[in-house]
Amino acid sequence: MSNKEGIGKVIGVALALCVVCSVVVSTAAVQLKPAQQVNKTQDLKRNILQAAGLYDPSQTVEAQFASISTRVVDLRTGQFTDAVSPESFDQRKSAKDPVLSAELSDEADIAKLSRREHYSLVYLVEGEQGIDKIILPVRGYGLWSTLYGFVALEADANTVAGLGFYEHGETPGLGGEVDNPRWKAMWPGKQVYRDGQVDLALAKGSVDPASKDADWRVDGLSGATLTSRGVTNLVQFWLGEEGFQPFLANLKAGEA
Repeated sequence: MSNKEGIGKVIGVALALCVVCSVVVSTAAVQLKPAQQVNKTQDLKRNILQAAGLYDPSQTVEAQFASISTRVVDLRTGQFTDAVSPESFDQRKSAKDPVLSAELSDEADIAKLSRREHYSLVYLVEGEQGIDKIILPVRGYGLWSTLYGFVALEADANTVAGLGFYEHGETPGLGGEVDNPRWKAMWPGKQVYRDGQVDLALAKGSVDPASKDADWRVDGLSGATLTSRGVTNLVQFWLGEEGFQPFLANLKAGEA
């Protein structure tokens, strides 16, 4: 057998192996996709429950999520809408779609989003007396990344029930301290609005309990000034006029 024939056989075997491997990988990806989607949905629900302080690891996520209804809000009007289905709506994709979003002005874009979607999902914890908690998706740019999370409010639409981020790329030990349970535990009980404006923010350093601003301030993240500023900006954007403030006002007035 000549060298050329030997090389040809080696190349042929290599190509055949590549084809077989590609088929195996593609088949596995297709077969695993439904399971991956289920896990992704479960993780999202778990994070919603955690943000509201409702997660119990001894119970299934589905059982705990049964008391939560998912609705769609038109951010342009502050009203519930049936224009899109909450089951199939992809909020991230819509934020990039010129038909389903609008460009933000530099002045309004404090969270560095570039565009804001027309519609948003909201999650309502409902009890015998009506709505107990309102859980809102939030996002905004920190130092290195966009932080994605949820802020939960009590029924008065002003008192924070909790906050948590489920995706970000901030520096571990610095901006990554947004995941620290001790820091997250500082949020419940804080107030959002003062004189009709969003005043909730991270402090520069620790909050002085005796300060007149203490009810509206959370300790800043040590050594992470830009991430702290980013968290303040994203909270103030999404709870402000460009975000959910009109919806929350309508909900309190029974007009959503």
